[in-house]
Amino acid sequence: MNSYMIFPFCLADVGTAAQYSPPYLPTVCYSDDQTQFPSSNLFAAAGDGIWDNGASCGRQYLVRCISASWLGTCVPDRIIQVKIVDYAPTTQFPPSAQSTTIVLSETAFSGITNLAVDSINIEFQH
Repeated sequence: MNSYMIFPFCLADVGTAAQYSPPYLPTVCYSDDQTQFPSSNLFAAAGDGIWDNGASCGRQYLVRCISASWLGTCVPDRIIQVKIVDYAPTTQFPPSAQSTTIVLSETAFSGITNLAVDSINIEFQH
């Protein structure tokens, strides 16, 4: 069963996502602890809108690409679950776009996109 059937996105928020590249350490949430990263490499840095003064550290979000500047960018009906491990304005490597809701790891971003773009429009749910 697909996760979108279990978690209906009618309850989701809409925002934007960018991607960032290694090095991913240190992070604001867990410093140099390598165990912070899920084995799937599906993790993200929280933007100001969801940072919540650091309370978002460790939160899990379901994320789905809904649109982008180029037709065909989004993988249809693909939903990923990411763990927040960092604060976007402080990442070691600058994100592909500034002031987004969430900044996804390369693995997470490529999991919901078909094309290389700077940012995408997303639905996300905590």
